[in-house]
Amino acid sequence: MTEVSSLTGRLLVATPALADPNFDRAVVLLLDHDEEGSLGVVLNRPTPVGVADILAPWAALADEPGVVFQGGPVSLDSALGVAVIPGGLSGSGDVPSLESGARPAGTEAEGAGAPAADRAESTRTGDEPLGWRRVHGAIGLVDLEAPPELLAAILGSLRIFAGYAGWGPGQLEDELAEGAWYVVESEPGDVSSPDPEQLWRAVLRRQRNELAMVATYPDDPSLN
Repeated sequence: MTEVSSLTGRLLVATPALADPNFDRAVVLLLDHDEEGSLGVVLNRPTPVGVADILAPWAALADEPGVVFQGGPVSLDSALGVAVIPGGLSGSGDVPSLESGARPAGTEAEGAGAPAADRAESTRTGDEPLGWRRVHGAIGLVDLEAPPELLAAILGSLRIFAGYAGWGPGQLEDELAEGAWYVVESEPGDVSSPDPEQLWRAVLRRQRNELAMVATYPDDPSLN
């Protein structure tokens, strides 16, 4: 198999040509990507369901608008917590660690991308705070089964996602080759964007190349 260069921590931004309604104007944060598959969450799909309705202990720590986001079409009955810890606590030698990594609450991950989900939840290093596993920089996964008090004092932001987006081996690479996604760098603020419905345009607009022009693409090209 051709070696895959990891895109973990990057954003997949749906191109206007992407026809799958699950990912129309989607901005996906990749939490894991290698030869065995890919796993990510859609950052700009807020739902009407409040975090307090399904994960009451975490509600006070969740960023506005305080709702659950639909992370993707896979395992909608499980929850993932993605949090930013300023500075990422890199190299801190006095931070306690977990024996097992952050994991989704609810049903076991299943369907496309499940192997990637397993890896994203189980791998961690010893310099990370109890209940949080670094994914990229200051962005990491939260163990939603741990007491929220473990992270309350250090969390910069927290979003709760129902389900995730998963790709099997080679699937994402095929979609990239077909021009379905733009791949761009993420920023910690993307996880907690105060205006998630505008995140697609905002991410494209900040690019210093021709992608900035794509941000002006009309929602309905037929009306242009």
